[in-house]
Amino acid sequence: MRTARTLHAATATLAALSTLAALCILPACTIEQHMTPPTSARATCTISQQDWGTVDGQPVHLWTLRNSQGMEAQITDYGTIVVSLKVPDAKGQFADVVLGRPTVQDYVDRTQYFGCTAGRCANRIAKGQFTIDGESFTVATNNGVNHLHGGVKGFDKVMWSGTGAVTRAGATLTLTYTSSDSDEGYPGEVKATVTYTLTPDNHFDVDMTATTNAPTVVNLAHHSYWNLAGQGSGDILGHTLMIPAARYTPVDATLITTGEIASVEGTPLDFRTAKPIGQDIGGYPASTDDPGGYDHNLVLDRRPAFDGLWLSAVLTDPASGRTMGIWSNQPGIQFYSGNFLDGVPGKDGTTYNKLGALCLETQAFPDSINKQGVQGWPDVILRPGETYQHRMSHRFGS
Repeated sequence: MRTARTLHAATATLAALSTLAALCILPACTIEQHMTPPTSARATCTISQQDWGTVDGQPVHLWTLRNSQGMEAQITDYGTIVVSLKVPDAKGQFADVVLGRPTVQDYVDRTQYFGCTAGRCANRIAKGQFTIDGESFTVATNNGVNHLHGGVKGFDKVMWSGTGAVTRAGATLTLTYTSSDSDEGYPGEVKATVTYTLTPDNHFDVDMTATTNAPTVVNLAHHSYWNLAGQGSGDILGHTLMIPAARYTPVDATLITTGEIASVEGTPLDFRTAKPIGQDIGGYPASTDDPGGYDHNLVLDRRPAFDGLWLSAVLTDPASGRTMGIWSNQPGIQFYSGNFLDGVPGKDGTTYNKLGALCLETQAFPDSINKQGVQGWPDVILRPGETYQHRMSHRFGS
């Protein structure tokens, strides 16, 4: 049995690597791509800032990061939201590949978590309850009976302080926020930092850190909605997706993980070889309370790996030729197929309907705080003197 499992694992890995090479993402993991960009990056990357309204009486800014290849990211200091990301296709034509709202007030009215940092704890906490060192805590239940993405006013709905620079790495925006003790019911003060970097070679990197003065829960996630054909261009069922994950975490009817870690073999969640998203999505049909589709955490194989990051997903739009490889240092990735998009007004007069985009959120497993001590589950308790670090790199090609 052990031999059979080993052979199967090796076969799956080879299949994943073959898919990776076919999608022209392998160059992203060569040593050259990980070297520090030359000093000329200072001249080829730019960053600028403009006023973008107010929230709660505080001025909001929109930052624009550009590189010499024409790639452009726009980010606001409200919620650290990535408002737009323009990426070239195989013919050099640019399109904005992330969903978003026209104005900052639209994000206040309804964010849908577009492009934000979800925290202090991303994903769900069962019934909004957990214990740390024997002490019980209660946080908001803003997703039915459960807690979701930091609560009623999580990290996505507050003002951050931004500082822009052009460094050897590229155009960089660093955003900071201090979450007070008892914020949304969480213990301890947390100082969080999110750094976005647009590199000269079309990488869009997200680095998230946090420190605390008391034991607390921290599990941050970047929450962009992706459509590589361009935002508002239709559904993503024809996109192909590869996720190097042989296991996933099953959930109950309220989307809370059961504590089991199961094999993807024979399930619609087997993305070890690239396949169209629409191919097996019918395996998760709609019900009375659920619109159906993917909303699952997969346990990453953590290989191939390089420089402390491992391949976490490869997404491709065959029509445009755009590809996006995601590398991270996190144990899991939440794949969400935009099931709850219900006619949300978007940018440039577009409308976002069900399956109009997808999210690929690297993070610790959902409800990990209530699986402390369960084999295979990550520790999401941050303690004084420790630094939470979440690195994520989106690498674009065609």
